Amino acid sequence: MKILHTSDWHLGHQLYGYDRTEEQQDMLRQIADIVADRQPDVLLVCGDIYHTSQPSAAIQTLFAQTMVQLHRLCPAMTIVVTAGNHDSASRHEIFRQPWRAMNVWAIGSVDKEQPDSHIIEVPGKGFIVAVPYCHERNMPVGFYQTLLDRVAEHNDHDLPVVLMAHTTVRGSDFTGHDYASDYNVGGIDGVDLDMMGQGYDYLALGHIHHAQFVHGSGRKARYSGTPLPISFDETFDHGVTWVEIEAHGGTPVVETIEIANPHPLVTLPAREPAAWEEALRLLKDFPDDIPAYIRLNVRVDGFLPAGAQQEAVMAVENKRCRFCLIKAVREVVDNAQQRIFSVAEFQAQAPLDIARRYAEDKGMPFDDDMVEMFREAQRQLED
Repeated sequence: MKILHTSDWHLGHQLYGYDRTEEQQDMLRQIADIVADRQPDVLLVCGDIYHTSQPSAAIQTLFAQTMVQLHRLCPAMTIVVTAGNHDSASRHEIFRQPWRAMNVWAIGSVDKEQPDSHIIEVPGKGFIVAVPYCHERNMPVGFYQTLLDRVAEHNDHDLPVVLMAHTTVRGSDFTGHDYASDYNVGGIDGVDLDMMGQGYDYLALGHIHHAQFVHGSGRKARYSGTPLPISFDETFDHGVTWVEIEAHGGTPVVETIEIANPHPLVTLPAREPAAWEEALRLLKDFPDDIPAYIRLNVRVDGFLPAGAQQEAVMAVENKRCRFCLIKAVREVVDNAQQRIFSVAEFQAQAPLDIARRYAEDKGMPFDDDMVEMFREAQRQLED
């Protein structure tokens, strides 16, 4: 079975107020070119199709047109699209039946009463077990294993079995995500890999933007990552994943296919923050003809100069690049043994890390029981 694995398209995402439709159209065109060239048996889109649960009509039209185009380019291909935590489950379900005419399976929510609705047989090729995002409290105990066991009952010819999910698997690299810790990434609590069950040949994951194999999976569980960067901190390569599996029990052969971004996200300077005057000089010297998004990495001891934001805007007035923000980095205050955060820096901290820091400052213990109590309070607040 030949599989094209992708996720986290985040259609409709705006970067500091700038519309990114042009880049997203180019991304989808590149994915369509891959489909036309390689003719996969299955295309898996593992959640976060949209950036918000209420995308505009234009963005929904873009997605629909893409599905139609992909079907035309490869009519025999099965397309499986699951909802992520950014998506509306009901929006996926509304068009579930009409999409079947083009061999598109849109699955928005976990169906406890009809678990077989999550199992998609690709005739002569294999089985897809498609599980959308589901809040931990609403996920039936052992649901992944239940589905895999049902597949095993019908897999008489030892065809490949692929499980797809949109979740946080502990031990993954969540570089680039705000509000991320070992316990929670992007609002989704982490689960251990063994909670995903046994019996799959490849676990296609969505949610974490950094493409990677999950540690301890024997290269069988993988995040494909987002094809386009969503934030300036996503300084890694972006693309989609090509997978080939000969038979059930076989080792997946995995290849990363790069997706080029016509509007790169650039931080000046890229590594260590610089004084305001140096950062502004780098911005003024940035090439006029490169259509990039720019973030300035500035070291400050107190406050930025008055009018710094306006100076940066004026510096790119006749350039194709777009100035987005100033990242102000402050020094550690040694005498207080504390770090002074800007509002933006504070907002980037995970709630659990803030609570742990507060406890340390007050000399209070913050053991495993405290961590679990805090997570339970956070879950209740989110509910």
